[in-house]
Amino acid sequence: MQKLPYLHETPSQTAGPYVHIGLAPGAAGFDIYERELGHDIAGPHAKGERIRIEGVVRDGTGSPVKDVLIEAWQANAAGHYAHPEGGGAVEDGFRGWGRVITDFDSGAWAFDTVKPGPVPGRNGKIQAPHITLWLVARGINLGLTTRLYFDDETAANASDPVLNLIEWERRRPTLIARRVAGEGTPLYRFDMRLQGEDETVFFEI
Repeated sequence: MQKLPYLHETPSQTAGPYVHIGLAPGAAGFDIYERELGHDIAGPHAKGERIRIEGVVRDGTGSPVKDVLIEAWQANAAGHYAHPEGGGAVEDGFRGWGRVITDFDSGAWAFDTVKPGPVPGRNGKIQAPHITLWLVARGINLGLTTRLYFDDETAANASDPVLNLIEWERRRPTLIARRVAGEGTPLYRFDMRLQGEDETVFFEI
């Protein structure tokens, strides 16, 4: 049997300026899909508290990064994921997953959803309500994964097994979204920092 030559890995590449065309064409000005994955993660029939989450991704100098793509993954209000092993049934149309990009001018991003419920983690430990975020942008070779927790879930956050893995308490707040005053749909603010002081905690997955 002929031995094949060893194949080396191809060089890593950044997301580049064309990532939006392939993954979020509507936001990039291309009318390709009848319905994009979009900003509404929960769908029209999801139970629970409707919320809106807004933020900006900033670089090490504090400047907005304007070509970020963000994917979100969450449970429904009952703590169930839209997955065969997600813990239980979800509402019709609930994906629990969505994709948004930052505004090309301001760097702002936002999505609408329902506030997730607590979910079981490893060894049966209950995790506080949270949303998992994955982001990629020009200059980032590997996607970055983080979590968004809620500042009005103080007791649940204090016992969350993932938050408690972070040794420095001053870094834990980088994962907490702040509920801000406003009319209508409750709004949470969650800014992410890629480098420098107050850098967001990112996880190795």
